[in-house]
Parts: sequence; C-alpha cells; structure tokens
Amino acid sequence: MDSSEIAERIWLAIAQGRLAPGARLKEEELAESFEVGRARIRSVLLQLSREGLVDIIPNKGAQVAAPGVQEARDVFYLRSTVETRVAAQLTGKLTSQAADELRDIVAREREAISDGHLADVIRLSGLFHLKLAELTGSSVLQSILRDLISRSSLITAVYRDTGYFNCGPDEHDAIVEALMSGDEDKVLRLVSEHIEHLRADLNLTSEQQPVKNLRDIFEL
Repeated sequence: MDSSEIAERIWLAIAQGRLAPGARLKEEELAESFEVGRARIRSVLLQLSREGLVDIIPNKGAQVAAPGVQEARDVFYLRSTVETRVAAQLTGKLTSQAADELRDIVAREREAISDGHLADVIRLSGLFHLKLAELTGSSVLQSILRDLISRSSLITAVYRDTGYFNCGPDEHDAIVEALMSGDEDKVLRLVSEHIEHLRADLNLTSEQQPVKNLRDIFEL
C-alpha cells in the first residue's frame, strides 16, 4: 500500500469519526495494520502534520489534531475572508473552459454523494474551492486556502451535527454561474453564505468520541 492511500485511509477514519481528536497514532500499530514499514508510516504522519490534521509531539509521538472551538471559529472566519477575495478576483473573468472544469467537479461531487463515497465527497468538495484559488494565478492564495481547507475539513469532521459530509454542490453551481455573470455583489454574497452554511452545520459544544483501537479501525 502506497503512502497516499495510507494517508487517505487515516484521513477518512478521522472524517468518519472513527478516530477522535487526541487519538494516539502509534507507528507500530499503524505499520502492522497497513503491513508496511514504520518509516513509511512516519512519512505519512509528517505529511498529515503539514496539513494540520496530525500533531507530532516530541517524546510522545503523533496524535490526531484536536482543534478547539475558538480555532474552529477562526478558521471559518479566515476561509470566508480568503474565499471572498478569490471570488472578487474571478468575477466576470472565468473562461468557458474554466467554468466547465468547475462544473465537472460539481458533477462528480453529486455522483459521489449519490453513491455514498465519503472519501470522494471530501476530496471533490475541497478540490472545487482549491480550483477557484488556482484560477486566480496567485500562489499565495492557493497555499493559504489549501491549509485552511485541510483544517476546516478536520473541524467539520469533529464538530458536524450530521453524520455525512456535504459541502453543497447546489451552492457550488450557483457560485460558478454568478462568477460567469459578472455580478460581484451576488458572488460575494453567495460565497459568504456558503462558508457560513458550512460553519452553521457545526455543533461546537459536542463531546469528543472515545479513542478506539487502531487495529480495529484499520482492519484490512
């Protein structure tokens, strides 16, 4: 099993609530579960730590990041700020090809929701927002938003009220059409409302779930 597949399975376990915030990620248990060497597991954990999903604590090892309520609020505030900036830059400037690429992501997102493929739903919903940042041509906006999306995805996995992740393909579609229309006021309103809907789905008073045995979680 390659590193990207291992990283996706660990992330999916977090997103589905099978790995709680603060859960220890022991290299030995993960290596046994995935039947790979500890060096590969260590590399995966470092990758996940760069994405804000895992904390690596000196002399203690790795654990699932445990975002607090204030961090959750800050992340979604920053996402709204950055994504409205992205939208303002793109309003009325999308090419037909770019719009079709965005619509294709939305179509695949709908299909993933219909099929119940949570990993694909998470990936595609994030991809839509990252594609918007990419279309600005700004490496700064892309880098900032990539980090914020990783962090907000973890926060959503921890605090969401519903049992399913859904970023809202209907709202994504509406944003694309507004961008094409050139109506900046409408675009900024739709983007702000979209991020607020994501934040409003969170229950910031929910209790963390108990930590489970890693071998049970990743039984192959």
